[in-house]
Amino acid sequence: MSTAHHSPSSTHATNSAPASAPSKVDPETVTISGYCVSERYGPETVVTQDPVDASKPHARIGEPGKFPFTRGVHSTMYRSRLWTMRQFAGFGSADDTNKRFKYLLENAKGTKANTGLSTAFDLPTLMGRDSDDALSAGEVGRCGVAVSSIDDMHRLYADIPVGEVTVSQTINAPAAVIWAMYLAHAQERNIPWSSLGGTLQNDILKEFHAQNEFIYPPEPHVKLVVDTIEFASQFLPKWNSVSISGYHIREAGSSATQELAFTLRDGMEYVEQCMKRGLDVDGFAPRLSFFFNSHNEFFEEICKLRAARRIWAKAMKERFGAKHERSWLMRTHVQTAGCSLTEQQPLNNIVRVAMQALAGVLGGCQSLHTDSMDETLGLPTEQAVRVALRTQQIIAHESGVHRTVDPLGGSWFVEALTDQMDNDASAIIREIDDMGGVVAGIHKGYFRRSIAEASYRFGQEMEAGDRLVVGVNAYTDGNDDHQVEILEIPHTVEVEQCARLAKLRAARSSADVARALDAIRTAARNGDNVMSSLVAASLVRCTLGEQVQAMADVYGRYSGGPEW
Repeated sequence: MSTAHHSPSSTHATNSAPASAPSKVDPETVTISGYCVSERYGPETVVTQDPVDASKPHARIGEPGKFPFTRGVHSTMYRSRLWTMRQFAGFGSADDTNKRFKYLLENAKGTKANTGLSTAFDLPTLMGRDSDDALSAGEVGRCGVAVSSIDDMHRLYADIPVGEVTVSQTINAPAAVIWAMYLAHAQERNIPWSSLGGTLQNDILKEFHAQNEFIYPPEPHVKLVVDTIEFASQFLPKWNSVSISGYHIREAGSSATQELAFTLRDGMEYVEQCMKRGLDVDGFAPRLSFFFNSHNEFFEEICKLRAARRIWAKAMKERFGAKHERSWLMRTHVQTAGCSLTEQQPLNNIVRVAMQALAGVLGGCQSLHTDSMDETLGLPTEQAVRVALRTQQIIAHESGVHRTVDPLGGSWFVEALTDQMDNDASAIIREIDDMGGVVAGIHKGYFRRSIAEASYRFGQEMEAGDRLVVGVNAYTDGNDDHQVEILEIPHTVEVEQCARLAKLRAARSSADVARALDAIRTAARNGDNVMSSLVAASLVRCTLGEQVQAMADVYGRYSGGPEW
């Protein structure tokens, strides 16, 4: 576990949650993020009326499907359409993951929800390295699927109707190249790009904050994100070209409030850069999406999502001048908190995941991934994946929470906490604005310091016993039981993957490869959108590592600023 509590100085809507928690934490009254919770809440704790027009008593809370969307992005929410049940898969070879995809699709039959596939890539792929790179040794297929060429992409999605099933790809630093390979593979299957639906994570800013999987300096990396946003707005009307991700910020140890603020300000940075390029905000904003963590603090997680929609809607309308309602909507995917899962008593994780998933649903997410109980021990087994999916299906079909929109809306506690998180996150956003924006903050080490401080504080609370984690520092009877099997990835996966790469290199045209890589360098050097050149390179079988290096020849590689 590695989350923490933190609450910046700000003026709260009520006096029930001071800006910082007391030095000695009382877990009965203080949330993980440091909000002091009152014994009871009443009408006096919530400002409901419009701050300008007092004749509108419920304007601040608003209505579902209407600005500022605190209560949800759609007027009917799950009554008319359930959230997408998106399960994460990726391990071993492309063939292994393809089998898991088909298993997930088969187990999702009969549900009223749409089913989406979410692809996890191995560490070499995440870092833009081919499987046969010397630095990839021992890591191929271990923590995700190995993809080094368009041929791997064909094998990964073989027999899957990608024109009908939405596909999410959790890739960031080399996202433009992986996406280009996906588009090229669809082109070779005669599937029109206009029919492709899905999401490219592609959020490089949070990599500098939290996850460390970056290749180039921040400035050219952000330029590549803008390239993908521009390309999607021109050719892929159903594709979300970036999923602005707070999930990994929270996994690195931030508080819920920091996750909220840093994520939304990252999104604003992308919007600013797109507008500087000359893109019409209403032309690309409707396809921006978000990705949040759902942790153990039940009400805090619900209120975080409600506050996020409100802050984003106001920013898009007032800060960036977006005219269309769809540009104001903050659509979000939610994943349960991997950092909250414990290797001790792993069956307890089923309960944690169910609680966190319910918070995501009550918070109004558009798609949801539930972690498997065994993810702290290794890659998920099929049984654990099925239980995770069944968790969503039980919530959807047995709990009844879908029957009314925003069922917790109007709760004095929920509305007060939503206001508090809104106020505190907005204060952090203003602080980032004052330092010159996100990229400036990265160079100053602001984000890493803030997250580290929050994580350290939570660690202290756990060690002192102020925060109880069942099976870790409390109720530890049974910790020696081995209750789950572990999925092992054999070394043959790496051997066979490298052999396939060698065969590809021998069969392709060296001249075509050289011309394609030169075209990538030229586009990068001229400041042009690189996507067309990346697709062309993928079609002639240039590998992931070769395309990434072609851009590195122009952009250089980044090892971190002096503050790191």
